[in-house]
Amino acid sequence: MGLDPQPRPAQSGAARAPWRPRLQTFGKEKIFVLGHSWGSLLGLTLAERHPEWLHAYIGAAQGIDARESERRGWAWAMEQARAAKNAEAIRDLDSIAPYAVGKTPVPLKDILLQRRWLNFFGGAAYRRPDASFEGAAVNLSPEYTDEEVRQVWKAQDFSVERLLAAILTADLSHVKRLKTPLILFLGRHDRNVSAMVAAEWFAGVKAPAKRLVWFGQSAHELMAEKPGKVLLSLVRYARPIAERAGDVAPASTK
Repeated sequence: MGLDPQPRPAQSGAARAPWRPRLQTFGKEKIFVLGHSWGSLLGLTLAERHPEWLHAYIGAAQGIDARESERRGWAWAMEQARAAKNAEAIRDLDSIAPYAVGKTPVPLKDILLQRRWLNFFGGAAYRRPDASFEGAAVNLSPEYTDEEVRQVWKAQDFSVERLLAAILTADLSHVKRLKTPLILFLGRHDRNVSAMVAAEWFAGVKAPAKRLVWFGQSAHELMAEKPGKVLLSLVRYARPIAERAGDVAPASTK
């Protein structure tokens, strides 16, 4: 979308035009936007700037204050390493301390080392040492050709190398009020993007309506860990908003 998650001076209408979703493509005046992880930074920024486009904003594994999230993730990983008496993990995590302190971006090599152990101890996928199960699911998608599947990980590495350190300087804690309904899906055990940082922000933000849905046996990959609960939660909490606006498919007569 071209939305910068950091606040910037007001831009001209022409500069903002590329952000405008093509609502006419869907024949809609308003849509729902769901953002996960990196996408949640863009999603929340969009919700703040253009609530008139949205029925509601849905944040999954919502990012708020990336540096604070990183610090808490490092501390949790170190706590797990010490409890497990994992000397290699303790040594690696000690080597990047103090972590995510100050204003400069965290070096990518330090981020990846933190993630290695955070993921190993289940901070990305609950009770799993990594999220490879989610990666394997890419092969099942009918939306991708075999060649596109082969390119997925090259594309991810390209994005991580060029974007991750900068993205992890984002801070949306200044967002105190939204003019569109807000729904958050948070994995109770998410340490990759701290669920508690998001929950603390949610407690204070003002919105026309808001709901926090906890995924108790999930972490950062909640949409892959609990896809059924994600679907049911969308039906229970998002669809009624569209119903009240008269924007749902007509009931079947069969």
